[in-house]
Amino acid sequence: MNSTIEISIVSPVYKAENIIDKLVERIIEAVSKLTDSFEIILVEDNGPDNSWKKIKENCAKYPFVKGIKLSKNCGQQHALQAGLDASKGNYVITMDCDLQDQPEEIYKLLNKAKEGYEIVAASRENRKDDFIKKLASKWFYAVLSYLTETNQDNTVANFVCYNRKAVEAMKLIGDSNRYYPMLQQLVGFNYAKVSIQHAEREDGKSSYSMKKRLKLAINTILTFSDKPLRLTVKIGVLLSFLSVLAALTLVIMYLLGDYRTDGWASLALLLSFFSGAIISVLGMVGLYVGKIFESVKSRPTYIINETIN
Repeated sequence: MNSTIEISIVSPVYKAENIIDKLVERIIEAVSKLTDSFEIILVEDNGPDNSWKKIKENCAKYPFVKGIKLSKNCGQQHALQAGLDASKGNYVITMDCDLQDQPEEIYKLLNKAKEGYEIVAASRENRKDDFIKKLASKWFYAVLSYLTETNQDNTVANFVCYNRKAVEAMKLIGDSNRYYPMLQQLVGFNYAKVSIQHAEREDGKSSYSMKKRLKLAINTILTFSDKPLRLTVKIGVLLSFLSVLAALTLVIMYLLGDYRTDGWASLALLLSFFSGAIISVLGMVGLYVGKIFESVKSRPTYIINETIN
């Protein structure tokens, strides 16, 4: 292989011991048709199975396969970050390890990137996921788009081609929360999509549970948007207006002699409502303060335990 690396393939690995061999073989077969100068970077996100053992076997077999083992489970986006940081290729392809992203379609992304696009994402046609997962994904991206005021596409995931300029630009963004669909928009480079066929999952189940998706959404919203805070201000103004309106209504009813309500039920209800609203606002502010506290500590987003090749 040449000293200059043309293409880097980065794939986060978690609980994928049964498909790593096939993943590597299919990547080699597909990419070797495009160039003889490439590397495969497999980032093992400290899973509970024997994925790292399988990665070591492939690293011993192929010198252009690089293994990175993280010291703890950091999540898919930080595993992607570790792979991107280690990559050396002029073009970097990121893809999931479950082979739903098919290596045979890498050429589509690469050809489009060579037309002058810094970032090219794969748009999945006819997603091979169950109805619940597709519905959850649709709602996840809809809420994320609204609260971050960006255009999040639920057909796009981690199958993306970056040129070297885009990779280096994303490194400069120092946010501890690494959500690459958002970072792609922040760097502002030429962006394109190409249609690909989404395959059936080769083995096991997705580790992206609803709980993990919700956590990812909350962290992303808190990192990249202040819209929730602006919404709470609007809600506060609206509640104040309604309170004044209710007070005026009670005064008018009293003057007209129509006010007959006895006891403290209405007052208790109002107090409970506004107390809940105040606590919610304080909670929202607390979340943002927590994210600021987390950022100023400047802790590394991932720590590498072992590397091979």
